[in-house]
Amino acid sequence: MLLSVAFFISFSLSIFAQDEASADASGDQQEQAEDSGEPSDDAGASDLGDPDNGKSIFNSQCAACHKPYSDGIGPALNGVTVRHNMEWIHAWIKNSSALIAEGDPDAVAIYEEYNKTAMPPFPGLSDSDINDILAYVEQPKPEPKTVETAGGGEAGASGSGGGVSVNVILGILVFVLVMLLAVLFLVNKTLRNFAEASGVTVPEKTKGKPIWKAFVENQFLLLVTSVVILLGVGYFAYGFLMQVGVDQGYQPIQPIHYSHRIHAGDNEIDCKYCHSSARTSKHSGIPSLNVCMNCHETISEVSPETATEEYSKEFYDGEIAKLYDAVGWEPSERTYSGEEKPVKWVRIHNLPDFAYFNHSQHVSVAGVSCQHCHGPIQEMEVVYQDAPLTMGWCINCHRETNVKMQGNEYYEKIHEELSKKYGVEELTVAQMGGLECAKCHY
Repeated sequence: MLLSVAFFISFSLSIFAQDEASADASGDQQEQAEDSGEPSDDAGASDLGDPDNGKSIFNSQCAACHKPYSDGIGPALNGVTVRHNMEWIHAWIKNSSALIAEGDPDAVAIYEEYNKTAMPPFPGLSDSDINDILAYVEQPKPEPKTVETAGGGEAGASGSGGGVSVNVILGILVFVLVMLLAVLFLVNKTLRNFAEASGVTVPEKTKGKPIWKAFVENQFLLLVTSVVILLGVGYFAYGFLMQVGVDQGYQPIQPIHYSHRIHAGDNEIDCKYCHSSARTSKHSGIPSLNVCMNCHETISEVSPETATEEYSKEFYDGEIAKLYDAVGWEPSERTYSGEEKPVKWVRIHNLPDFAYFNHSQHVSVAGVSCQHCHGPIQEMEVVYQDAPLTMGWCINCHRETNVKMQGNEYYEKIHEELSKKYGVEELTVAQMGGLECAKCHY
């Protein structure tokens, strides 16, 4: 009964805390809306057009050169409707070269400021499309995400089911345990009094032979225990020795944080764009920083939506700044200083020297996907070794994987001969000689 009451009270308090937090949040929002006589932040932007459609057009047409809140190849676009009138903006976007040729002072000033880089014309954009783009870029800059922790101040107190309610639940459970101990003590005392009143003698504990001495004198039990201990020691020793050289789960911290989740996952960049040598070489190779700068010359910060609770937008922007420092790129001047610094990447996957593995054989010839060996790389924020990369793991793969014969006359000829020999329709790598020692050890 006490346990039932405790859980009922704790559940009620949790529900009450959630309802109260929701009511407070909605009340605060309503109060802010009523107290503020000004329109909402994006009211001015929505008057221009549809910001959602503007975002889509901006990403496809403008994002290569412009950013909403910072300079890129061209100027930052946020606040452009304040700096220029709408008629001039429409004329500039549709044909900036014409305004420069006419000697328009604003057009010439922008052209001179940004290294005389002419903006390409966009005659296909309608006035409505341009207004939608302006509605998107004129939205106020989003505030960085803040991670609320259950232990700190008001954030912890207002969290649903956290803070005060958790302490109350723990206090109730402690109280219940104390009550149970008290009840057990009273029951024991009552039973002893009842036995004494009934004339029942409660036997006192007698000091017997020590348990260790009885254990030593029992030869059979001693033998069985020794055998079990030896088997256990042998089992764990074998397991430990079999893990020597196996680095599955190894996850080092790199000098520059690189998120495969963002690049290979969200942006769907092909693995072989960065690791291009995997197509033609034994090694997949570490991409040079020049490959990074192919994109990051114009991408100096991430979008707010990219940030997570663990990694903020400021963190990602700081890592891009580390890249700029390594290659000597000055984003404000859009020039290279010539002062380069090496980046000491930490290797994650490393086979022993006596094991031969060719990436091109697997990637280009066999058509094996990167995820087959490296795991769900497109979901990894920090890369780790997913597979054990042991000899047994490789052999199992060769035994279970069929060779792709389509479009390869050499394999088609071998397949025709070996399929008759083995009596199968498809050949595995093992049947093609993939288990020969010299294939991997030379």
